[in-house]
Amino acid sequence: MQVSDATALPHRTHRLRWWKEAALIVGFYVIYSWTRNQFGSARIAADGIPEQAFTNAELVIRLERFVGLYHEETLQELFLPYGWFIQFWNTFYGTAHFVVTIAVFVLLYIKRPAVFPQWRNTLLVMTALGIVGFALMPLMPPRLLDAPCDRFGGACIASELRSDEPGGDFGFVDTLKDYGGPWSFDSEAMAELSNQYAAMPSLHIGWSTWCAIAMWPLLRRRWQRIAVFAYPLATMFCIIVTANHYWIDGVGGLIILSVGALIGWRFHRWNHTRLDHRWERRQLDAVRHPTARQ
Repeated sequence: MQVSDATALPHRTHRLRWWKEAALIVGFYVIYSWTRNQFGSARIAADGIPEQAFTNAELVIRLERFVGLYHEETLQELFLPYGWFIQFWNTFYGTAHFVVTIAVFVLLYIKRPAVFPQWRNTLLVMTALGIVGFALMPLMPPRLLDAPCDRFGGACIASELRSDEPGGDFGFVDTLKDYGGPWSFDSEAMAELSNQYAAMPSLHIGWSTWCAIAMWPLLRRRWQRIAVFAYPLATMFCIIVTANHYWIDGVGGLIILSVGALIGWRFHRWNHTRLDHRWERRQLDAVRHPTARQ
């Protein structure tokens, strides 16, 4: 009896290699860190006046005032009397962004290998889009609006948006500098290594929402699903109360996540189809020429 090629083919699988995934992420992060820091605050050392980043901040503030969102300073002021509370969010800002994302990445690899490439691609594309945003729109975060210009701030730049009260400032506090945390942008090392105008879009919001959506299918209990989406909400609160971002930066993070998911999904389908065809060709060759490998 003759056996058709189709019935002779074994079950198809596309195995993931953990070391390839680890190498890909480490390599991408090195490129991301280097590229991210080629723009923004790294480019103002010559004249010392961050006009573009400050002007972009004014645009964001005007837009937020127009739509009724500009209440970041009011929210921060409510919690400044509670030093321990601010220190907690300083630590959260500097650690959860990486620790939680890495943990979810590993869990996806272990628990959801079939869709892991799609979510990995989404994360990579979203982060790449973030770099493009940092390059095209260097944005001075709220915490730097009243900081000295030689510390990447905008205190030396006149603005009609400043308060009419004595001192004429925006009123934001750099909580990492004044309250302390695991690190501070005010240190010489961080000032030299980090692009302090990498605010639009907010990767904190993009990554945290990515974590929540990716984890959703793994959670069965209602409280777990509520808790997982509390993470991006907590992250949004964190970036505002520490004056590292504006509300609109968070919106930007959600936009690049959406675009990253679309591109990541399409690339995953294309690559999966490509691997399917290659696998089928190899299996058909093995069925038709069983002695070729002997």
